[in-house]
Amino acid sequence: MSDAARREAIRGTWIAAATFVLWGVMPLYWHLLKAVPSLQIVLHRIAWSALFVGAFLLWRDGHGWLRAALAQPRLRAMLALSGLLIAFNWGLYIWAVNAGHVVESALGYFINPLLNVLIGVLFLRERLRPLQWLSVAIAAVGVLWLTFRFGRLPWIALALATSFALYGLIRKLLAVDSITGLGVESAYLLLPAVALLAWSEAPASGGFPAGYGAAASSLLVLSGIVTALPLVGFAYAVRRIPLASVGLMQYIAPTLQFLIGVLVLREDFDQARLFGFVLIWIALAVFAGEGLLRARRGRPATA
Repeated sequence: MSDAARREAIRGTWIAAATFVLWGVMPLYWHLLKAVPSLQIVLHRIAWSALFVGAFLLWRDGHGWLRAALAQPRLRAMLALSGLLIAFNWGLYIWAVNAGHVVESALGYFINPLLNVLIGVLFLRERLRPLQWLSVAIAAVGVLWLTFRFGRLPWIALALATSFALYGLIRKLLAVDSITGLGVESAYLLLPAVALLAWSEAPASGGFPAGYGAAASSLLVLSGIVTALPLVGFAYAVRRIPLASVGLMQYIAPTLQFLIGVLVLREDFDQARLFGFVLIWIALAVFAGEGLLRARRGRPATA
């Protein structure tokens, strides 16, 4: 590896770490907006991120970026669907954080990589190796334990994991740059979001900005940058460091979310719930360890 490539790899590693840390501390950001209704937060997030990403793409690719991205009819339809999925994921996550379910939300993002594996088997005809099947089975036992021990399915975690996994499947099937894809998705969602904001935050309703105050209004505007910046960083990093490294580093985010939920926001977390989490962490360790060993041996990974 040349010195220039080595510097790029080091820079990519630091940017990847910063990206996952930013995603990991995101609950604290949304918690600061707890007084704002969750629907309003996600609408602002969509609107301001669309403006920020659109400005970035205009600077990077010029005026024709949207026309070029929408030239393919199949691409238009699939990005509309992926936009709805990511909007649902954002909305549920923000509601869960401000409703006191940060720990369960973190569980969803721990489950997500394993669910990606199952989707690869079901939709992409990928084959799992024995240790991968073992990790999926252990995680399933952990989810069943949490379900039966507490009398309800951890639906927030499963809905977050499923929506993000399906979003990832669609984006994997489409030959489009990650930031451009986000820009198209945001463009689809922008007008409905602005229309809903205009209706729900009319001047008489005491909405944005006067009704929320300067601090909350500023945080709502900045939510666009907070949403888009990690995605730009992620896109930068994955081109410069091995995907195996990115795959292992992605657990930084749900780990920080979990710690924030337990240690900062003081959500309930007893030994019975810990047992279910430990099973899922063991499953992730088996899955990640198996992939890392194969990567070091120079063999192609299946999933």
